[in-house]
Amino acid sequence: MTSIVVRRIGPAAYAELGPAFAELAHHALEPNPHMAPAAVRAATLLVPEDEIIVLCAWFSEALDFERLVGVWAFRREQGWRSGFAGALASPLVPLYEVSSLPVLDHDHAAESARALMRYLLASRDLPHVLLLPLLPLDGPCYAALSEASRQTGSRISIYERWSRPVMIPQPGDDMERYLRRSLGSSYKKRMQQFRAVAKHGALTFRRSRGRAALDALDTFLTLEASGWKGAAGTAIACLPTDAAYIRRMAELFAGADALQMDTLLLDGQVLAMGLLVESGDRRHFLKIAYDEAQARHSPGRTLTIAMLQADLAGTPPAFFDSGAGEGVDAGTYAWGERREMANAIIRIGPGRPGAAQFAALGRMWLRRLREAARARPGQASPSKRS
Repeated sequence: MTSIVVRRIGPAAYAELGPAFAELAHHALEPNPHMAPAAVRAATLLVPEDEIIVLCAWFSEALDFERLVGVWAFRREQGWRSGFAGALASPLVPLYEVSSLPVLDHDHAAESARALMRYLLASRDLPHVLLLPLLPLDGPCYAALSEASRQTGSRISIYERWSRPVMIPQPGDDMERYLRRSLGSSYKKRMQQFRAVAKHGALTFRRSRGRAALDALDTFLTLEASGWKGAAGTAIACLPTDAAYIRRMAELFAGADALQMDTLLLDGQVLAMGLLVESGDRRHFLKIAYDEAQARHSPGRTLTIAMLQADLAGTPPAFFDSGAGEGVDAGTYAWGERREMANAIIRIGPGRPGAAQFAALGRMWLRRLREAARARPGQASPSKRS
């Protein structure tokens, strides 16, 4: 007899499930590194352990044998984002996160999503409101979550939407074929700009993984802090708690050989760097840093083209997530595909909209009014958020 059972565990117990999560990621509909034990352990630097709830769905098909087929990590929330009502939020730390989706086994996605939603519905000590500020609105995982919501009488409410650049390579793609497709009519101009950088010196691309990537983290943090973010005090290195979180997460992912640092150098001097993590067959871009003194070379875009060149010269990830946030101009990236993202709330079970939904609606309209005021004739257009 086969069945799926959901158990709730804390961060300490979940930390022991690294191998089981890695196996799940290789069979998942959509791997999500920010549901990994490494990410949850790092998050405890910012979120009290007793506020973290990890739901694990286990598939049993024989006596004394279980396989992990679903994971969804939340933190308890009761602040202005939830309308000061109790809620569960995912991901745990939205600062540098890429997705609110659970990780579901490919062969048991529908049953796992349904089991997770039913567990939440039956739990009397957990809030029945889910805050999902980084929810993809396409793909098979969202479809499974949407169907599970329907079956449990739950409702998904969508607020702000935006388009996130991603890369989904096709069989036979090389850099030229992919970039011609992704850049379209701007291909010739962008490639001329890319090649022009090499006229100013030797352009070198370096890809580091695991411990080598971790060793490059200090250089990355220093580079980011050397620009306007450092002057404004918003660079990671200027924020002790954020820096500790990033360092811990990088250390843990490096230990699992899932950390990558891509570096572009001009005559041996760092031009730009990208910090990435992996899960299953997917790669996720966490942060970029570049030398602002070399802005004439468009270092960010130049780095992304060099990354594409390296990816497509070997075995590229099946899916590359840029991690670009709301308000970031998707056209500044070389990755050609787009994914629709949203700030969403799920009300578990039947009922009416509550404080969290009204708070989200209020924030959405306040932002629209603010952006409309900034865009009035004679005023500058709204700035892009990174």
